[in-house]
Amino acid sequence: MRQLRIVFVFMAVFMTFSLHAEPGVYGEQRISRWWNEWTTDVSQTWNEPQHYDLYVPFLSWHARFMYDKEKTDNYNEMPSGGGFGISRYDEEGDWSSLYAMMFKDSHNEWQPIIGYGWENGWYLDNARDFRLGLGVTAGITARKDFANYVPLPIVLPLFSAGYKNLNVQFTYIPGTYNNGNVLFAWLRYGF
Repeated sequence: MRQLRIVFVFMAVFMTFSLHAEPGVYGEQRISRWWNEWTTDVSQTWNEPQHYDLYVPFLSWHARFMYDKEKTDNYNEMPSGGGFGISRYDEEGDWSSLYAMMFKDSHNEWQPIIGYGWENGWYLDNARDFRLGLGVTAGITARKDFANYVPLPIVLPLFSAGYKNLNVQFTYIPGTYNNGNVLFAWLRYGF
């Protein structure tokens, strides 16, 4: 029942994002256009970064309603580690980044990740100091408890709140009972 409730909540959240029709653009054309936009964005972020970013992970919270207490009592929920990235904002406040991070996972084992992040951004003031973001991150990670560090592709949601160059970013790693269902958070400082 709990898993059904979680699936329903995720479906409700994703259904709230409106999809708009594009007249005369179908299938392959749309995919080709998205691919071209994405590769242009990655290339521009790599070649013309506006910021260099430091990443400091600070939270790895396991959803208590999806875990046995014995498991969560032994998990590391305050990960140590760090990372580095390059990023840029477009004129609308959307953020793009290429990053690498390494941190201690729930079992106190090192977990690397390298990837791309994108957020649609909303500024809360005229000075454009306060910003909220919602987007996606895609990359490659590896875990000791998953086939002894075999590379694992990921695509995860990304949420953020920031003031000037300091941001708190979050992602949620979905899963099953006693596996996954983790809210992971880090500070990102751009200079």
